[in-house]
Amino acid sequence: MYSKATVAGHPVHPMLIGFPVAFCTGTLAGFAVYAATGHQFWLNLAIALNVVGVGSALLAALPGFVDWSFGIPRGSAAKTVGLAHAGLNVAALVLFAISLGTYVTHWNGPATGTTPGLALTSAGVACTIAAGFLGWTLVQDYHVGIHLTPGQARDELAVQDVHRIGAHRHRAA
Repeated sequence: MYSKATVAGHPVHPMLIGFPVAFCTGTLAGFAVYAATGHQFWLNLAIALNVVGVGSALLAALPGFVDWSFGIPRGSAAKTVGLAHAGLNVAALVLFAISLGTYVTHWNGPATGTTPGLALTSAGVACTIAAGFLGWTLVQDYHVGIHLTPGQARDELAVQDVHRIGAHRHRAA
């Protein structure tokens, strides 16, 4: 299963996902240090990282959606895993967007509390970690975005046939 959004044959989605992961994790760290110190710099850093994290997550989602929509066969286990991966990423994006909406107006002044920022971004990072696990499952177990040698491709088709025959026998029983 090959990626449909590529540059010079390389999948774009995995090239981009490191950015939102780093920026969203940095957002959580910024909120944590702000909660501990109360220094405005850390709140401003968290807000700035959150802006870039949300923007880069939206950018990374586009080729991921193209790959899921057009690169993974319907009815496959990989399609289901990909949907769960996307759902967790959307949940993380919503959590970070809510956090951003809550704090963006506090750029020049102290926030009234840090609990919402810490809670929302902690949950967002947890969703991101779970989504990353599923994303790696797509690569490791289902070879999404992997160019296989002709021998590997032949072996992969044989394994898929075994799974398909096993599923057919299970349904018939």
